[in-house]
This record gives sequence, structure tokens and C-alpha cells, in this order.
Amino acid sequence: MSDLNDYIVTLAKAAKKASVGLRTLSADTKNAALQAIAGSIEARRADIRAGNAKDVERGKKAGLSSAMVDRLTLTDKRIDEIITSLREIAGLEDPVGEIIGVRRPAGFVLEKVRTPIGVIAMIYESRPNVTVDAAALCLKSGNAAILRGGSEALESSKVLVECIREALSRVGVDGNAVQYVERTEHEAIDHLVQQTGLIDLVVPRGREALIRRVTENATVPVIKHYKGVCHIYVDETADLSMAAEVVTNSKVQRPGTCNALEKLLVEESVAERFLPMVRQTMPNVELRGDERVRSILPGTKLATEEEWYEEYLDLILTVKVVKSLEEAAAHIEKYGSSHTDGICSSDARHIEQFVSLVDSAVVTVNASTRLNDGGIFGLGAELGISTDKLHARGPMGLKELTTYKWVLRGNGDIRK
Repeated sequence: MSDLNDYIVTLAKAAKKASVGLRTLSADTKNAALQAIAGSIEARRADIRAGNAKDVERGKKAGLSSAMVDRLTLTDKRIDEIITSLREIAGLEDPVGEIIGVRRPAGFVLEKVRTPIGVIAMIYESRPNVTVDAAALCLKSGNAAILRGGSEALESSKVLVECIREALSRVGVDGNAVQYVERTEHEAIDHLVQQTGLIDLVVPRGREALIRRVTENATVPVIKHYKGVCHIYVDETADLSMAAEVVTNSKVQRPGTCNALEKLLVEESVAERFLPMVRQTMPNVELRGDERVRSILPGTKLATEEEWYEEYLDLILTVKVVKSLEEAAAHIEKYGSSHTDGICSSDARHIEQFVSLVDSAVVTVNASTRLNDGGIFGLGAELGISTDKLHARGPMGLKELTTYKWVLRGNGDIRK
């Protein structure tokens, strides 16, 4: 495996060198690079679609679920969305150099200044649009990126990275600022996450097995985009028609994403009215539930204990009837993944109690879990949705891809 390690080290060294130049790039240059990438993707749309078609065909033959095939597919609409996202990121304020705090402790001036993290390795699966989102966010925040996408999206990602590197070269930016790991061996991940001194941060995004592999083997700091076991609790005061619409959108709008609803909790006094509404609004979703759910919806499959922890990423929803908000919050505490959890209620006291009790990266109130997204939040895009509590939490946009340094400005000041 020495050749594989040598390959990874070569990429990491090139990225480290490029990261030094990125620190001082002007906002205008970075924005010009993003616009050039958008233009390159538009010009090579046919090549991108052709590469993606190969990935999709291979994925279908490999037996990927329909939801996973959907994650993999780049339609013209999704390519348009990639281009739009690039231009939106170009229009965002450059975070690098922002002074986020000023103190004057003893006559001198102390500034807290945003600065790039350095080299960020992004490890992800399926969705080829992440290749562009990650590269664009890292570039705008002054970071070099090493991207390792899933083998199922290799052809799509290779063409997209060609577009990115071509565009960078055209505007005079080191093309090594964006690297792509084309080696598909699983061991490549292990080598990548152990490049201490060359890589500054690893962000894994994908299945639980991938996240665990990265965190167990990494010697480089990791921010985890952990699984999305997302819940909605419908209490006794909820507008049930609205709640049915919110639940349905959360589950079926795009079930293969990490912010899709996986678990539904319903207060017992409204369960007999609400659960038939859910079945009616989501006829294509397989419901699984506890005994109370099965008594209301005959034919429902009994949910196992293990399923309450599971992220389906498919048209499957696990449902439980609970006695109170406190029971719902305790259930989320035990089985949730601290990603996105919400409440449907018209009682202000219940809402604030839920918001206080539930310790998730994003808590929704009378709104779809699918709204937890960098673009929706005005971040342009996201590197991931962090379920960690340190450094970054929730959608990771430009500011979350910076750290800070202290700059002390004096006039001959000395310590006595």
C-alpha cells in the first residue's frame, strides 16, 4: 500500500502549498474563479451528463435503492442549481480578514481576525453536486480542498473537477487548490485522514459506517456530518392539516437526504385523527410503528427496537404514539442523532419547552425538516451539516470554514 500512501501524500503536499497562496487571494479573484467555474460547468454540461449517465447505469446494476440513485443523478435542473449556487457563493461576503472582535486591554489594540483553516479534506458519498459545493466553499473561505467522493459518482466528479481546475487556471489561481482522490480503494480514506501536518481538517459526509471509519482512524481533527435520524413531534394543539403537510414534505420531498424525516411522534389524544391523515397524504411511504400505531392503522409493520436508531434514506417512516411532550423529548434524546428535530404545535409554551429540551443542531417549529440546508439558510451552500458541538454546528457555510487569529497592534508596547 506504499504506492497508495505516496499518492495521497503527493496530493496533500500540493494542496498544502496551494493553501499558502490562497490566504492572500483577494475577494475579487476568488469571486472571478467561482464565476469561471460556473461558466466551465455550463460549457461542459453535455460531458457532465454523459459521465453521470455512466455512474447512474452502474449504480442501478449494483442494486442501489431508488433514493440512492436519485441522490446520484444530475439532471439539467440540478446542474442549473449547481451553477446558481456557485454564483450565489461568489456574491456572499468574503469572511477572510473579517475582524470579529476588538479589545484594548492595556493601551495596545487586540483584534480577533477570521482566517482560513488551511487544507480541508472532504469525504462523501453519492451526491456529485457536493464536489462543486465543497470546492466552492473552500475556495471562497481561502482553504485548499482535497475531495474524496464515492466510487459510485466517480465519472461525474472527475468531469466536474476538470471544470473546476480549468477555471482556476484561467484566472491565475493554483489548480492544486482543489484536488480529487481518484483512487477508489477504501484504504485511501485511512491514508487521507492520517496526514497530520498536511491536512488541517477532515469533514466526512455519508453513511454511519463511513463516519465511524473516519473518526476511528483519523489523526487529523474531524467535524462529523453524522446520520440524520430526524424526528417531528405532533402535539395535541397542532393544526393537523398543516402538520400533515409538514410531515409529508419532510419525508417525501427528497427521502434520500440527511434532513429527511425518519421518525414521527404523535401525542395520543390526536393519534386516531392524525395517523389516518398521514397514511392518506403519503400512500407510497411504508409506515412502521408501535402497537398503538398498528391498532389505529391495521397492516402496519411492527417497528423493532433497532429501527428507532436507523436512518432509512428511503420511503419508510417509523411512527410512535407518545403520552406527552416530555416523553417525545426523551425519545429524541435516546434515539436521535442531534441533526434536525421539530415540533408541530400551536401552544407557545409547548414550543419553547420543546426548543429548550431538544439538543439538536437544528430545531424546527411548524416547519419541514428539509429546510435545514445551507442554501435555504442563506449560506449559498454547505460543506455539511455538523452534528458536533465544537467549532461548527448545523449547516457549515463560509464562516464555519474559518478559524481566527489574534493580531496585537502596539506602539513599542512591552511586558513589564
